[in-house]
Amino acid sequence: MSVVALSDSVADELRSILGSDYVLTNKSSLYNRARVPAPFPVHRWNEHIADIVVLPETAEQVSEIVKLANTHKIPVVPRAGGTGLADGAVPMTGGILVDIKRMNKILDIDLVDRTVTVQPGINMLKLNEELRRYGVIYPDDPASYPCSLVGGRIGTGGWSLIGARYGHTRDLVISMQVCLPTGELIEVGDGGGRKIRKSSTGFQLKQLFMGHQGSLGITTEATLELVSRPEAEFAAFFGYPDYETAYSSTGALAKSGLASLAGVVLFDEWKVDYLRRDDEAYIPQPPELRCVVAVAAYGSLAETKPASQVIMAIGKETGGNYLGDEVSQGDWAARHDRYATPLHGRTPEGQVVPMSWHCEDAAITYSALPMVREEWHAIAKRYIDDYGVFDDWGMFAYTNGAHKPWADYLVEIDIGIWEQRLDDTVWDAWVQCKREITEVSLKYGGSITACHGSTREGDAEFVPREMGGGFDVMKKIKRVLDPNNIMNPGKNRLDEAYED
Repeated sequence: MSVVALSDSVADELRSILGSDYVLTNKSSLYNRARVPAPFPVHRWNEHIADIVVLPETAEQVSEIVKLANTHKIPVVPRAGGTGLADGAVPMTGGILVDIKRMNKILDIDLVDRTVTVQPGINMLKLNEELRRYGVIYPDDPASYPCSLVGGRIGTGGWSLIGARYGHTRDLVISMQVCLPTGELIEVGDGGGRKIRKSSTGFQLKQLFMGHQGSLGITTEATLELVSRPEAEFAAFFGYPDYETAYSSTGALAKSGLASLAGVVLFDEWKVDYLRRDDEAYIPQPPELRCVVAVAAYGSLAETKPASQVIMAIGKETGGNYLGDEVSQGDWAARHDRYATPLHGRTPEGQVVPMSWHCEDAAITYSALPMVREEWHAIAKRYIDDYGVFDDWGMFAYTNGAHKPWADYLVEIDIGIWEQRLDDTVWDAWVQCKREITEVSLKYGGSITACHGSTREGDAEFVPREMGGGFDVMKKIKRVLDPNNIMNPGKNRLDEAYED
């Protein structure tokens, strides 16, 4: 379990900070917070559990917990909704797991300066339900929208399905309060005040505390952007007879110049084949349909109505067949509904099997998409043929640049893994498969990951290679802010900062 045995006195001190009801040591509390929806070595579950779980309610309680941990050199793992597809919220060395779900309050709604200030444990869906009455939304829209929390989105530097229109988490968080690994509470943002979006004073520290996977501290409050609730949403799905035509259409749509464009998504042939196997997810289409491109636009009616006409014209001019309102509106509306549902595994023969879903996601330039697609599928096929417990669920390519849909793409290959058949041999094979996929991403000038984080075995070892000289700077920052390496140790290879 832990590399640090927690003494009874430490547990008693935690109870004095929080009360006995919010310090948990029972088996179910520990094991239920030891994994995420991504593939997990269930045969080695005991290696990934915390020693104790705490549920703070205030920033001051978080600060006291972290000060105690730092004094005793006990690892601390922050955990929000646990929906991430990397291991950011998985304990690697035991210690104290800080579950922030009780920190779920809206602290301030400012309709004049268009901000909302919240605690990190508030649910994304719940937040926007509360904001509905004011005619505004917080426009961060992950696939895990109904179950993800604001703090987790900040910790992972999350990616939004409508990011081309509104930006991603990195763009939508104005400022935040952070508890450093020493227990100090600080304010970071783009300027001096919590609601300032632009300043040229000093270093811009906000991004340092975005996407660090809990390795530099714990967000305890955040001030977020508010935008007017869209008056209109438009979605169009087009079918194509081959990948090349769909790929060309994707580029044309992404470069249309429409300010209301929220996203363009390319489903390749493997993805469409998998959806045909999954009768819960697919409305049957003729066999000549091999690829799909989905487009969404958000904004005022004055924006989206003419934009929809341009989208329809581009889709048809580039060889697309509009799949109708039922598929277009219905599938887009259901975009959150199937997040991390393991029973949607299907063998090629149609047998339902309990598979976990993992997507290897990378940021890839448009020009490299065809080559990456070909090489990733070839890698997946080798492991499917050799081991019989993996399944290729196809690839998405999704506009990735905030406010720049013509920029790089989030490219993911979805792999189903039959967890009940995992053993050390199969797990090692999966890790090696991830390494090969990552090698392809870097070969074409891409990133290890576009949104999930490179904290898992199989991709974390590539962080120094992608970051180059910046990795040495990362290690220096980690060591200065976290002198005792207590904050989520074992992630992003940052333990190397302490090797000397």
